[in-house]
Amino acid sequence: MEDLLIRIWEDLAGRVGGPMKFRLILQPTIAAIFAIRAGLGDAVEGKPAYFWAILSNPSHRSELLREGWKAVSKVFAMAVAIDVIYQYLVLRWFYPAEALIVAFGLAFIPYLLIRGPVNRMARRFRMEDET
Repeated sequence: MEDLLIRIWEDLAGRVGGPMKFRLILQPTIAAIFAIRAGLGDAVEGKPAYFWAILSNPSHRSELLREGWKAVSKVFAMAVAIDVIYQYLVLRWFYPAEALIVAFGLAFIPYLLIRGPVNRMARRFRMEDET
């Protein structure tokens, strides 16, 4: 088990300096664009910050996660596909868990971290404009 974790860690670290490293900028940027659009929409609709709503509102948690997944699923799928290509070119093997870890880190985490703050900032600027 320890060997598996070491291999995964080394493979993930190798992606930073390896070929196709531009995707490490491109994919989070695309996820951020989707998060900004959703955060602005949340502000217009008066919804609470996304991540905070997931944590604090268990009755709507699954609905919010489905909504977030729907918004970021295309970026996530693209991140998986690009990582599969990377693995084939560099590692000459396919490790599904690594592809999912990379896709989660490049697509869903940036989305989750950006959507709520954009909502808060947009609401704050809207409130300043109204006064």
